[in-house]
Amino acid sequence: MFVGLKMLRDFETVTPQTLVKDAQKILEESKLWMLLVEDGDDLVGYVRKEDITGALPSMVTSLEKHEISFLMSKLTIAEILRTDIKKVAPETEIEAAADMMHEMNLAGLAVVDENDGLIGYINRSVMLDVLVEGMGYREGGSRVAMEVEDRPGMLYEAAGIIANLKFSIISASTFLSGDSRLLVFRIAADDTAPVVEALAGRGFKLVDSSDFQENWR
Repeated sequence: MFVGLKMLRDFETVTPQTLVKDAQKILEESKLWMLLVEDGDDLVGYVRKEDITGALPSMVTSLEKHEISFLMSKLTIAEILRTDIKKVAPETEIEAAADMMHEMNLAGLAVVDENDGLIGYINRSVMLDVLVEGMGYREGGSRVAMEVEDRPGMLYEAAGIIANLKFSIISASTFLSGDSRLLVFRIAADDTAPVVEALAGRGFKLVDSSDFQENWR
């Protein structure tokens, strides 16, 4: 999956001249945590929700009520703008973008073309949606999870057993679990007993939440 296939295209940007109170309204209505800032055709930075909510109190603490109202009506994005905007190309692998956001604690990334023009935006909500889609959750079915050795051919072997039983695999994912891996299938079936029995019969260690109780107690 690539960033360009999941990026948001229909989103509102602001300019350095946009009033902070107007940007705050946009954030509330759009349920976004970050707004990109454009000056003409140039992407010049971004502003976060916490920048906006934090700027007003710090600037008006010692002022009279009428002075507060006046300041709030004049304060612009230019005064709280962040210019260290992080950009990615639409060809970027979605997991690479997610890792960048995680490591740098970013609310979102600007997606730009080869001319550095803004063509999209990707945020945490998009990444969560990708996770849900990748796990096949919305397609129904049932999960079958197993703890496996980290060795070549393990996924192929397990998938082959499921396929031989004529069950369709909606999704397959792997996760680290100590020195092993968790292999998680979502199968297009309500009753996974035949699959569980077949996998166990071939030596696979089937697991569920009860096997990990000590991890969160």
